[in-house]
Amino acid sequence: MKQYIFTILFTAFLTFVLSWAVWQLSMRFKLYPGIRERDVHKTPTPRLGGVAMFFGIVAAFVVSRANDFFNPFWFVPQQIYGILGAMLLIVIVGVVDDLWDLDWLIKLGAQFLAAGLIAGVGGLQIYSLPIGGLTVGSSWVSFTLTVFSIVIVMNAVNFIDGLDGLVAGVCLIANGVFFVYSYLLLREFATNNFSLATFIAAVLVGACLGFLPLNWSPAKLFMGDSGALLLGLLMATSAIAITGAIPPGALDPEDIGRSQLLGAFIPIVLPVVVVLLPLLDFGMAVLRRLRAGKSPFSPDRKHLHHRMLDMGHSDRDAVLIFYAWTAVISLAVLLMFIAERNQLSYWIGVGFAAIGAAACLVLTFMPSRRRRREADPRTAEEILTPVEELP
Repeated sequence: MKQYIFTILFTAFLTFVLSWAVWQLSMRFKLYPGIRERDVHKTPTPRLGGVAMFFGIVAAFVVSRANDFFNPFWFVPQQIYGILGAMLLIVIVGVVDDLWDLDWLIKLGAQFLAAGLIAGVGGLQIYSLPIGGLTVGSSWVSFTLTVFSIVIVMNAVNFIDGLDGLVAGVCLIANGVFFVYSYLLLREFATNNFSLATFIAAVLVGACLGFLPLNWSPAKLFMGDSGALLLGLLMATSAIAITGAIPPGALDPEDIGRSQLLGAFIPIVLPVVVVLLPLLDFGMAVLRRLRAGKSPFSPDRKHLHHRMLDMGHSDRDAVLIFYAWTAVISLAVLLMFIAERNQLSYWIGVGFAAIGAAACLVLTFMPSRRRRREADPRTAEEILTPVEELP
């Protein structure tokens, strides 16, 4: 565990220093776009934070190469080269888009190419699911399933990047939970892929920790598409590294408890629950735009975070509510897994989910009276003064 803690702290420190440097250079040379109609912020802000995160993560990989503790996943170096190549491609395309706005087809093509590098060059694919001996019947099916999974998670993470600190905090929480889970599995099943998945989760936690101070409201620096797509790419990669590595018959429904069965699917469930609401909003946005005769990727100001602002939430409160939902859902699933491993009732996790979800619903749909007044187009005097005096 000490090696992983060092990795987190090293990545966090380096990412913070690099983020500060990127911010200073961006402000000095005016490397920031203008304010768009759909933007929430009112001051031009650099969007090159993904560059700092990229170099912080790459540095962590380089340092791990010299650490004997991390030798297991370096036994198959093409996996690392595939990941690094995909990261570089995504960051380059993301930076170009953040500065000059690329066509969405070019960005989507680059995402598929990056995912193909991980699945093809790296060989990280979904070969099996850890339930009852379920395997993927064809190499092409495995490759296609892996590529589409990575692209979907990348876009889902990028989709929620609309408020200060939102993506960095959500990914910090999600990957923190995923790190704990993957570390528990690594102690039980010591495999190369589990070691790689745990390491990736650690560097993601570190990168988000280091970047968040400059991204917290009011943000000095945005991660941009380069950062959001990078986080999504690595989150999907770490999940696939575990999902495809657990022996298909290792967790059979007849031999284990229901919570362990659910725990076996955490690598699949966790990335989904983190981006569940954004994916729902994305589907609605696509339908909305198609009905209007527009491209499904044309931007607008009707995303989920925009709706929360319209409900009367402040920027920070909306972000904190997203954090709460992420923590409740991911921790609930993890608690079910841990409870069963320690011969406790999985209802601990269910109860945590129920109470947490109820609290989140209250926070989401019941803004304070002050916020409702601020969101009301009428003036405070109009709200407090009767329309006419009764006789």
